[in-house]
Amino acid sequence: MAVTLRGRLATSQFGAMEANSSRELEARNYLEKHRIMELLTYLASALLFFRPGSLKCFLGTLTMEMTDMTGVSLKRGSVAVEDNDSVAPGEAKRQKVSECCPTKGQDGLENNSLPSGETVPGPPETAGEGKKNSDPQLEEEGEEDGLSEEGEEEEEAESFASMMKHGLTELDVGITKFVSSHQGFSGILKERYSDFVVHEIGKNGQISHLSDLSVPVDEEDPSEDVFTVLTAEEKQRLEELQLFKNKETSVAIEVIEDTKEKRTIIHQAIKSLFPGLETKTEDREGKKYIVAYHAAGKKALAKVRTAADPRKHSWPKSRGSYCHFVLYKENKDTMDAINLLSKYLRVKPNIFSYMGTKDKRAITVQEIAVLKITAQRLAHLNKCLMNFKLGNFSYQKNPLKLGELQGNHFTVVLRNITGTDDQVEQAMNSLKEIGFINYYGMQRFGTTAVPTYQVGRAILQNSWAEVMDLILKPRSGAEKGYLVKCREEWAKTKDPAAALRKLPVKRCVEGQLLRGLSKYGLKNIVSAFGIIPRNNRLMYIHSYQSYVWNNMVSKRIEEYGLNPVPGDLVLKGAAVTCIGEDDVNNYSIHDVVMPLPGFDVIYPQHKISEAYREMLTADNLDIDNMRHKIRDYSLSGAYRKIIIRPQNVSWEVVAYDDPKIPLFNTDVDNLEGKPPPVFASEGKYRALKMDFSLPPSTYATMAIREVLKMDTSIKNQTQLNTTWLR
Repeated sequence: MAVTLRGRLATSQFGAMEANSSRELEARNYLEKHRIMELLTYLASALLFFRPGSLKCFLGTLTMEMTDMTGVSLKRGSVAVEDNDSVAPGEAKRQKVSECCPTKGQDGLENNSLPSGETVPGPPETAGEGKKNSDPQLEEEGEEDGLSEEGEEEEEAESFASMMKHGLTELDVGITKFVSSHQGFSGILKERYSDFVVHEIGKNGQISHLSDLSVPVDEEDPSEDVFTVLTAEEKQRLEELQLFKNKETSVAIEVIEDTKEKRTIIHQAIKSLFPGLETKTEDREGKKYIVAYHAAGKKALAKVRTAADPRKHSWPKSRGSYCHFVLYKENKDTMDAINLLSKYLRVKPNIFSYMGTKDKRAITVQEIAVLKITAQRLAHLNKCLMNFKLGNFSYQKNPLKLGELQGNHFTVVLRNITGTDDQVEQAMNSLKEIGFINYYGMQRFGTTAVPTYQVGRAILQNSWAEVMDLILKPRSGAEKGYLVKCREEWAKTKDPAAALRKLPVKRCVEGQLLRGLSKYGLKNIVSAFGIIPRNNRLMYIHSYQSYVWNNMVSKRIEEYGLNPVPGDLVLKGAAVTCIGEDDVNNYSIHDVVMPLPGFDVIYPQHKISEAYREMLTADNLDIDNMRHKIRDYSLSGAYRKIIIRPQNVSWEVVAYDDPKIPLFNTDVDNLEGKPPPVFASEGKYRALKMDFSLPPSTYATMAIREVLKMDTSIKNQTQLNTTWLR
């Protein structure tokens, strides 16, 4: 992630406001504090993958970016950080508003429907592991407290280091070993989100690409005019009628150019864009009107909302019920993307299906399926949305299912690398031939002073008061301002309703738990915790399993190295077996698996088995009884390979002068016929462009860690680079 240090803007959004009352001043201070917290979160992410030796070349880039800015005071009153997505040419894209922009979806659906407060580990299918970030433009007023510039700079550096010193390091979560012997070097990961591209590998083994924007020819599809025949005001009235938001029982639309073709298009537009409405033609005072109405009241709308009973006549029997398409998206995670698509289509998000989620800070390409939405309607969104492209449409009988993917293909650029060509060659050859330790990445465990695995451990211990305390108590580290106030209120009053009032975003984990406590009371924490969506609750437990697995794998490699030994476990088909003395030479380290703790796994038959037992005993858990009183929290366990060797590995070191230019073409670039970038033999900076494929549930950051030989934790990078803030 690239960051830009800025001074005070000449016209700050909040600085220009006059604090004419104590209420205004308090609101302003709250917003400024909130922005500072987001600033620290951005900066923490930005410092990943730095070594002190790389600061010189990066600060050169930084100076160039500062010089390019206009209307900005470079006087160091304070530090502001912008996501490079919002400033880089070609990537500074705002949401396009057009005639097809809706007000809200059928349920007033908002895009941020996922929990956004408590950091929870990503699901196994997540590729790339970028964290979700908000996108405010942070503009901080300087010099209000009367500090000198030098004093402010020192305080900023120290306060940032102080905020992040409570975070986790790789050592804290058991990530301690490397498999290669080359010398490490530094580089910048995700300086631009376009430096990290993920292509899904489908169940047929093919890498998904956006290569065709055409719509399949279907005689039953209405004409393109259905998307433009209605005015914005008419769409607004129809949507209010559809959702029973006014007292009207019908909406009449005058047919200006009265022809049968024009009336047909209006009928089709209303029925296609506003499910649940029926239409008829009426003569009124010599003029023709199309009248829209509810055929069967609210019951008809309820059926449409569930997508379980769409109008039978609206979908041809010969056509598959699901429209499959390739979704290309920039800088938005999968669920946010689906929420946005459903909002524009005025349907519920649950009619979409996919094989795996992809993270936000990247360009990702994946297959999506949607129930009984035509390719024509989907393709029309290409005209309405920026940073999205939909294509490669086909109709099929079945939806997609989570986990059906075979993996993901990554194209990653590490900019400003410090390694020599020989170092890069050694590192990449090792990655190709040996691979990397299949650790669960740092994002699996959270970024604040309360790791998610601690919550998972408390759940398994049946310590529900501790679960509540860990999620809600005040904590050190960078957090949004409203979460800080919520935690402070909870610590002071233990009143869930009062703490909930401090949260403008109620969908975060903290908000959901507080809502549960308000409903069920402090003596029924189990039911209160149950309000949190099941997947999010289970992620805490999976985080603890991952924590144990990381530690045990490090012990296994320390004890026995990179060769299989008697007592190791390997998979034979769906069954696991123990390697004996006689067949140890029939296996390689790439065949060895280790268990995530549970009631339905076996453990290695050597020293590491006792290490599992000791670790769980220290955590007051019984390795012989991993069943929980509550069935949802019983762990069956699983097996995971300890070394992963990426496939389709290739790399190239390129020279460049402009840090803002893309270093390879995306699918959209190729569709638009853009020529691939041409590189000079020499340049101010060097970048490592690497391609590789990974199976599901593996972390690309762990592969990159093996190449760079660096601790990827925010805490470690902050300690190495505190001087960078000065």
